[in-house]
Amino acid sequence: MMDFHIEQWRAWAPGLDSEEAWRAWAENPVRVNDGDAQPSCDFLPAMQRRRLSRLARMTMHVAWPLCGDDEQLPLVFASRHGETPRTYALLGEVAQSQPLSPTQFGLSVHNAIAGQWSILRGQRGESTAIAGEADTFEHAMVEAAGLLGDGAPSVLVVMAEERPPAAYDEWIEDVPFSYALALRVGSIDASGDAREGTRWRLRLAAVEGEAGAAAWPHALAWVGAQHTQRDTLVHTWKARRWIWQRIP
Repeated sequence: MMDFHIEQWRAWAPGLDSEEAWRAWAENPVRVNDGDAQPSCDFLPAMQRRRLSRLARMTMHVAWPLCGDDEQLPLVFASRHGETPRTYALLGEVAQSQPLSPTQFGLSVHNAIAGQWSILRGQRGESTAIAGEADTFEHAMVEAAGLLGDGAPSVLVVMAEERPPAAYDEWIEDVPFSYALALRVGSIDASGDAREGTRWRLRLAAVEGEAGAAAWPHALAWVGAQHTQRDTLVHTWKARRWIWQRIP
């Protein structure tokens, strides 16, 4: 069982970049048109922006405002699928016997975005990049709980997925559209002034047999619950049942 204070959070998806837009989506969840939309990240110099993939831009866009200018925060970057467009392009070059770009290969690895964050923000602390299954979001929160338990005052958790190329449609079914969610997470003990509704308890229960995928990715379901004021969320994947509960 883990208790968290969600100090701040921010989400982005194509056409969903405001509280009003997310509230409307939460009341009527639908697949949005993914297209090529991406955050501008105009808080970064143009030369730095050019090196960022779409997934990296999404991550920077949601995470940047949650970290103070001179603040050092541990980062947990979570993505089940990672840089699928970039790795797909690299595989195409291999199939055509073309030389691979060392830069593109280096930026395709799973911890590359965490490294870019550290460089762009001047972060010298711990960063972790994880990839789980459909419950990667909850595994990221477990990682954050460990960092808080080790004494971190707050932890930045980012869950981000980019809609993969069409060639993956037969195998990747849990990314209805590109999205990113950043949470600034603190411990309950350190949040005496927390607003009502910002404290959550997460616990894991066993399931007999194996359960299938949820209707929506767990991170998107959590965003929806924030706007509809749901007090309980149950996310089940295979033999794991994750239960989110608001606490006073």
